[in-house]
Amino acid sequence: RMAAAPPSYCFVAFPPCSKEGLVVFGKNSARPRDEVQEVVYFAAATHDPGSKVECTYIEIEQVPKTHAVVLSRPSWLWGAEMGANEHGVCVANEAVVTREPASESEALLGMDLVRLGLERGATAKEALDVIVALLEEHGQGGNYYEDGSSCHTFQSAFLIVDRNEAWILETSGKYWAAEKVTEGVKCICNQLSLTTKIDAEHPELRNYVRSQGWWNGDSDFNFSEVFSLADDHLACCSGKESLEKQGGDISAQAMIDVLRDKDSGVCVDSESFLTTSSIVSVLPQDPSFPCVHYFTGTPDPSRSIFKPFIFVDDVKLVPKVQSPSFGNDDPAKKIPRFQEKPDRRHELYKAHEWARSLLESDQDKGQKLMRIMLELEKQGLEAMEDILTRTEVLDPAEVVDLFYDCVDTELKFFK
Repeated sequence: RMAAAPPSYCFVAFPPCSKEGLVVFGKNSARPRDEVQEVVYFAAATHDPGSKVECTYIEIEQVPKTHAVVLSRPSWLWGAEMGANEHGVCVANEAVVTREPASESEALLGMDLVRLGLERGATAKEALDVIVALLEEHGQGGNYYEDGSSCHTFQSAFLIVDRNEAWILETSGKYWAAEKVTEGVKCICNQLSLTTKIDAEHPELRNYVRSQGWWNGDSDFNFSEVFSLADDHLACCSGKESLEKQGGDISAQAMIDVLRDKDSGVCVDSESFLTTSSIVSVLPQDPSFPCVHYFTGTPDPSRSIFKPFIFVDDVKLVPKVQSPSFGNDDPAKKIPRFQEKPDRRHELYKAHEWARSLLESDQDKGQKLMRIMLELEKQGLEAMEDILTRTEVLDPAEVVDLFYDCVDTELKFFK
């Protein structure tokens, strides 16, 4: 039996389930417990003809222009678990296991495709087109973990969202299918979820599965049934019910509450996996309002706070949530890879380790600290609520230091 894929959860809510006029996106990134995630921003850029971009394992052709992106990523790799771009596109990925073994040979990781989709797609559909074209050209494969002793490989699923629609994209090798979503609540996790509603697919998909003997062509084509391992195709979504219970009122806060829920299994804290970082994005359907992206940058959302980020020119960089860079000496870049593990903890991560030990050793002090933290988070959420409901246009100067200041304040509380 192949190793289980990490149980991450991704959600999107559209009106009428979400608050009026808002699309709300969220993901908990479940990864190996000791892995550090950083939050990084890359400005929009233009690139010379013929330039290349070095992804986690392979180099591919660069495009003439890349969009500004903010990413939450395991700090040893190039891509991202989740993120957003300046055009209000959000992408998150899931590792999935299909009946087709994932390739160990180094190609694009699902996480590289998240970043490539964001850098190159100005809408959800454009990002989807970018991802599937790159899959066709370069394939997916290589180690999902920073582990020199064994290679963990998976296929990928993606939730790709913009202000108007979402696409659920599920892949196996270079083959794929996708469903378009424009209303209600959707959840994807570490199992295939597409069934017979398929709105776009690889042109050779059906011929391929027929040639493999996985589908006879007579019955309805059901992507999950065809591609899942026999015992693996279950409805996975524990958080969906609690979101739907909100009636038509899903907001950033409701999404955060669902991501913090350990009882439902959405907030993973197990022997092998931990929710190492989380994101919630609020995308107003009216393009005159800015999108707001909340990141934790630290493990376990039930003990972390969600801090807002808004794209504006010259947004202030936040080194305190960035891991140290090891350049070409990074063991992730040398062959054989991962022969040692450098200390990738950033300043905020270290502060959280201290807070966690406090929570465990001195319950009263720990809970008091947590209350102060949540009060801080609430202030941030209320300030963003104000920005999304006022009539005058946002002055970029007001939010250029937004994420920086939130991280800074959080660190001050720990000190």
